[in-house]
Parts: sequence; structure tokens; C-alpha cells
Amino acid sequence: MSQNRHLLAFSWLSASYFAHIGFFNPYLPLWLKGLGFGLIAISVLTSVQSATRLFAPYVWGSLSDRSGERVRLLRYGASAALLLSLGLWFQSIGPVLLFVVLLLMFSHTSGMMPMSEAALAHLVSREGSFDPRRYGRVRLWGSLGFLVTVLAAGLWFERFGLRDFPLWATGTLAAVALSTWLLPDLREPPHPGGEPRPRIAPVLRQPAVRWFFAAMFFHVLAHIFIYIFFSLYLDALGYSKAAIGLFWAVSVVIEIGWFFTQGRWLPLLSLPAWLVLAAALMALRMGLTAGLPLVWPLLLLAQTLHAITFAAHHTVCIALITQYFPGRLRGRGQALYSVLGYGLPGVTGGLVGGVISAAFGLASVFWLSACCALAACLCAIRMRTLPPPRPARETIRA
Repeated sequence: MSQNRHLLAFSWLSASYFAHIGFFNPYLPLWLKGLGFGLIAISVLTSVQSATRLFAPYVWGSLSDRSGERVRLLRYGASAALLLSLGLWFQSIGPVLLFVVLLLMFSHTSGMMPMSEAALAHLVSREGSFDPRRYGRVRLWGSLGFLVTVLAAGLWFERFGLRDFPLWATGTLAAVALSTWLLPDLREPPHPGGEPRPRIAPVLRQPAVRWFFAAMFFHVLAHIFIYIFFSLYLDALGYSKAAIGLFWAVSVVIEIGWFFTQGRWLPLLSLPAWLVLAAALMALRMGLTAGLPLVWPLLLLAQTLHAITFAAHHTVCIALITQYFPGRLRGRGQALYSVLGYGLPGVTGGLVGGVISAAFGLASVFWLSACCALAACLCAIRMRTLPPPRPARETIRA
């Protein structure tokens, strides 16, 4: 019973955190546009979140591996981000000050999900193996939180404008901070004093692990263009803010359905095979988005592919990270997933996408996204041809 209560607490954290993301990420570019910023400035400011993922997750993950205090660190990060969000309320905030506020705020929130996933992976494992069914039942609450705010914020901003964006930021971060105090006071036992700390380098030297991270990088890079430019793209095509929220919501509804039933589907293919399928469907999704955006049924169809291109891909990555980086490597493994899978692609996608969209139009970004998905597919195919990594015990003692 106590474990079920623990999983419920992590469900609330997932719901509140992704409720914050569900309004913040889709509508931040539109808020910045309303403040008078151009495409290049918007690209730089929206890339700040990804830039913090280049360093913050690994710092927090390493600290949580050393101390075992993942929950206390989650509480600190959420509370600090809440206070920093008050800086968004200043109406005359300039680009430099806004950059600093976003940098500090994201430096505290960027490490939250890796630490949460590391703690959750331990709870949802059965006999040492990752259980996708139990993980999906927790993670779907994050999708529900995203769904609620992406729809509600779209309707609110359509009626009242984007002036209340800072209020939404503070309100959703308050919910995140509250949810961290509902978490159980779990502390993992410290690493035995006489035993050397497990090293991560031997794991990273294995070819299958390197190709996995390469496939993940290109796949998430393809997705980053959606997170930064999709709302701007639809707005430029004449879609209303409510319609933009609806397109986002469709992808999340299908994502929830996947997380709820993924225990039934994932065993049908090997984990590397799912990476290949997700990348191939991502290329198709971006081709439809770039080539036929005004044919709304096809654009809707492209959004339904999110079940595989994001939800299945995310679960497979978490499962592989759990296999490759067990025990006291888990926090650093999840941090690497955030750094290499979201930080570096986010910065690259934001800056490169801003330059390309300013020069060739927003549709060009999604053609580039399709190319990145094809590169991810090739990397995943290469990964499938390699022998699986050696057992973790051998690698951490090497």
C-alpha cells in the first residue's frame, strides 16, 4: 500500500510539472512575439531552457547520486523556480533581464525530471527489470496535466490576450512546488564508504550506447522544432490560438492512450526496433507538417503519430537508460539523457531553426526536422546491428 501511495505522489508531481510545461512551452514564443521580439530573439530566449539542460541536469543528478537526497533537491529546485518566476511580472522587462530570469529559473527546473525519473525508475522496477506498464500509469498523469493547461491556456489567451502569461507561470510553478512536498521523504542509502564510486565512462565507451545517444539526439532534435516553432507556424498560417491549443491537445490525448496501454504493445518489438519505427514515423509526421499544413485533417493525422514519435520513444529511452545506468549510476544516466537528448538538441534546434526560419520561412524548419528524423532512423538501425552492451556490473567495475 505504501508503494502505491508513493507512486500516487509521483503522479501528482508529473501532472503539475507537465501542466506547467503544457502552457509555458507552446505559448512562450507567442508571448515573446507580443512583447515585440523578432524571430532571432525569440529563438534565443526559447533556447534558454535547453541551454540549461547542457549543465543543470548533470549537476543535480551527480549531487543526487552522491547524497541520495533526490526528494529534498526536488523541493529546493521547485521552490526556487517559483520565486524566480516573479521576475516575469515586470512589464518593462528587457531582453537581457528576461534572459537572466529564464536562465536562473530553468537552471532549477531542468534537473527536476531527471531526478524524478531516477527515483521513479527504482519504484516501478520489478525484480530488477523496468516495468513499462507501471511507469506508463504514472507518466500518463503528466500528459493529462499538459492536456489541461494547453487547452485552458489556449482558450484563456484567445479571450484575454497573453498579458496574463506571467500569472500562469507563477500559478503552475506553485502547483509544482506543492507537489514536491507531497512526495515521500525517500532517501537512497549512501554508497558504501569502502567501495569506489561507480564510473560512468566505461558504459559510454560501448558502441551500442554511443549509437543509442546519437539516435536519441537526432530524434529529439526533430521534435525540438515542434516545441519552438509549431505554435508560431500555425499562427502565421492563420490558425486561431484555440485551434493551436487543439492541435497540441490531440497529440497529448493520443499520448495518454499510449502510456495507458503501452504494456501491451512494447513487447511486440525489441527496444532498438521501436527506436527505428519512431524515427521513421517522425520523418513522415514532419513531411506532412511541412508540406500540407493547410489540409487540417492531414495535419491532425500527423499529430496522432505523437503516440509513437514521442510517447513510445520516451518510454523506450527511459527503459534503456535504466538498463545501461543502474543503481548509483541512475541519476547521472538520467541527467545524460536530459543533456544529450534535450539540452544539446534544444540549443541547436532553437538557434539553427531561428536562422533558417528567418531566411527561408517557417516551413523550412519542419523539412529540416524530417531530415533529422531520417538521421535518427539510420543511427537506430546501426544500433540494432551491434551486440547489446555488457552487463552493467562489468562496466562499472572496469
